Amino acid sequence: MDRLGIELLSVFGMPPVEFIGLAADLGCQYISTGMTGFPLPQLGQQEFSLKDDPALRREILAAMDDTGVSIALGDGMLILPGADIADRVSGLDILAELRVPRVNSVSLDPDRTRTFDQLALLAELTGDRGMETTTEPAPAVGDLTTGLPALKHVNRPDFRLVVDTMHLVRSGFGAADLAALEPGSIGYAQLSDTTLSPRIDNYMQEATFERLVPGEGELPLLDILKALPPNVVIGLEVPRLSLAEAGVSHLERVRPCVEAARSLLAEL
Repeated sequence: MDRLGIELLSVFGMPPVEFIGLAADLGCQYISTGMTGFPLPQLGQQEFSLKDDPALRREILAAMDDTGVSIALGDGMLILPGADIADRVSGLDILAELRVPRVNSVSLDPDRTRTFDQLALLAELTGDRGMETTTEPAPAVGDLTTGLPALKHVNRPDFRLVVDTMHLVRSGFGAADLAALEPGSIGYAQLSDTTLSPRIDNYMQEATFERLVPGEGELPLLDILKALPPNVVIGLEVPRLSLAEAGVSHLERVRPCVEAARSLLAEL
């Protein structure tokens, strides 16, 4: 099984059909998507909306059928203070239409009890549509110490954690913590590298725009990969905005990441 995918953040606002073609060109079976793109003006890409563009959805399905690339993760189901995740049902329907097997959520709500209840509701709504749900602990909003109680609160076999290698290590955890998890706790992984100490004062600025190719930083990636379940998709989440702004193409930015990841996986 080819486990490698490319995360939307690695290509910023790249249009979905072109993104599918990029993954196919690099021999990757998976991509992730959000309901909308987040094109950066300096890169000259056009915004897209899966909700507002039925023709685009048809083009995506056709491109997936032609290439064998599929969407492994639907991202962007944010849990926000004062907002009800049930209002995002139309987005879930669209992701199901695109044959997405799992939907990822991140909470920006500091109310932990409310976050857990919203995650439970999302998991129910997503499960009703035949999809799994994941949640991604990140240092800005939580870590494994909040992710594990969330798993217990939701208490569904189709609700699991996303492990992002940068978030994991920067929040003080590592391979041993993953190995100690109950079987079935991890549903997806996002691979990147970085230094152990911050390179940019704003953590989310660094995580969103400037990560390192696997093997070029200081994270114990091989140990982490060994601790992951052998069947989880590994999405390459390596945004490198400085290179994009310098005119380096998506292909040339992502290709070294794919090659480095394959080398790591070959060592397992």
